[in-house]
Amino acid sequence: MDGARVLIAAGATAVCCLACAFWVFHSSSSSSSSSPASSKKHQSPPANCCGCASCGCRDAKSANGDMAVGGENKKKASEPAPPETPSMMEQLVPEITTHALSYLDYTSLCRLSMTNSAMRRAANDDGAWKALYHKDFTVEQGTINPPNGWKAYYAATKAIINLNAEFYNIIREGALPAMSRFWLNADYVKCIHATGEFCTGYNAVMESWGLLFNWGQDGGQGIAFQIRDVRVRVLGEVAWVNMKANVDVDPVLFHVTNVYELWNGRWYMVHHHSSLMADPAPHNMFG
Repeated sequence: MDGARVLIAAGATAVCCLACAFWVFHSSSSSSSSSPASSKKHQSPPANCCGCASCGCRDAKSANGDMAVGGENKKKASEPAPPETPSMMEQLVPEITTHALSYLDYTSLCRLSMTNSAMRRAANDDGAWKALYHKDFTVEQGTINPPNGWKAYYAATKAIINLNAEFYNIIREGALPAMSRFWLNADYVKCIHATGEFCTGYNAVMESWGLLFNWGQDGGQGIAFQIRDVRVRVLGEVAWVNMKANVDVDPVLFHVTNVYELWNGRWYMVHHHSSLMADPAPHNMFG
């Protein structure tokens, strides 16, 4: 009886083992048969893919992430940038542009030349600088032809005007050291004061200015000149200035001529001439 039970238990165990082995074998067969389909599903579409939804290649991605259409990877062609529209100033004829620029001052015209290439050409136009020169300075030199152009001539004229103003600032301050640096140290420099005193040579000229400044200090007042009708002419390394001047509020006018010479890139005074303006002829009441 006990042996029969042992045989039954062994048989049941064998049947369970066979069932488990069959189940394992069947599971592996199913997985191997389904893997080709799944790998085929993830393969890239064929070269002759039509791109339709039925074949499933519409959603395929190429290696660089672009859409595959008709079996070829196509990138969108970059659209050309639209042409730049010229500004209203650039569309004007040169004559009108020059006339418009003539209303700008020196600083504004220089700033305009740094905006773009078109404005640089317009702002560097010789006609615009000639018009600006006549507006700011004088029309007396309308017939000259500056060798370096009107822009360079304007800059040189402005530099001489600033230098001439510095000369009268030195007189107002009575600064002899500054005056000694202002003049060229040469034996041919000349100075003719309004008193009629004539000095030639650097040492004599500096001595005369020293006496003038000491006289002003002793009097307790500075010597302040008011200048007007300033006219400048620059010719190479020489420039001269003609003007009218008066002391403080004194209505008596003087004719003044100052001459400057360029040495080693710096302008120096070489001649000063001041003379009392003659009174106009008295009017004859009786004809």
